[in-house]
Amino acid sequence: MAEKPSTIRVQAPAKVNLILRVLDRRADGYHNLWSLMHTVGLTDRLTLRLTDRHQDIRLQCNIPDLPTDGRNLVVKAATQFLAAAVRSCGVEIELQKTIPMGGGLGGGSSDAAATLMALNRLLGLDWPPSRLAGIGAGLGSDVPFFLFAPSAVISGKGEAVVPVTVKGSRWIVLVNPGAAINTGWAYQRLAEQRTSIKPLSAELEQVSRSGSISWDEVLPLMENDFEPALAASHPVLADLKAELCWAGAEAALLSGSGATVFGVFQDESRARRASARLEQPPGRTVFTVPAQ
Repeated sequence: MAEKPSTIRVQAPAKVNLILRVLDRRADGYHNLWSLMHTVGLTDRLTLRLTDRHQDIRLQCNIPDLPTDGRNLVVKAATQFLAAAVRSCGVEIELQKTIPMGGGLGGGSSDAAATLMALNRLLGLDWPPSRLAGIGAGLGSDVPFFLFAPSAVISGKGEAVVPVTVKGSRWIVLVNPGAAINTGWAYQRLAEQRTSIKPLSAELEQVSRSGSISWDEVLPLMENDFEPALAASHPVLADLKAELCWAGAEAALLSGSGATVFGVFQDESRARRASARLEQPPGRTVFTVPAQ
């Protein structure tokens, strides 16, 4: 009787960009970024099994429209990891998605990072996060961050990650309007809309150097360069920010290139009261979760 394959279950958290600056365009066509990112308690779940029944990477997902072939970041991550490890084995992956797709919450990147960490453990390689991040950087700009979560400053194309401690605790209300925003299109809009690039402030540079910041210090610094670029084409984003602030958020901001907007609340009770007050028209999804 064949031995049962090794199995591991992992959670892949969503992220929000507490600060997102899009800087100059690089020679490779990407933009240099500077972002303070933080994971939140909204997660996808992955189950990975090593098997000797086949030599393929097979992915199943609860979202019918999500590709499960080589276009999926989870499959790409597994393929790249096995190639780097010079291993040939069958891998079966079940992906249970909760994080909205195309919402600026990094769900696909988090799934890819979780896949790298899970295979690292399944195969007993004990590679450090920096080595996994080298693989992750080729998969997507947000992937390296999730290997150093819960909070970090990312720069460059996303490959440079400096872990940062965000002192204190907060709860987050995420509001997704139900429509995805294509990241490439958002960058194009940003390039068309702005006439200059604001340099990094001394306060932001200090965050990278100090390695820690409190929530009280973060709140007045929160900004996202995509917000003004998307204001005309997606007025719902400003409406969601206004609703969150009306409901008691200390601050509200677009995450990534959207379309999810999030509000920061002092504690769980305030966050849950706010989410109950928010209008929820068809298609809108609201999550109330802790900043991890």
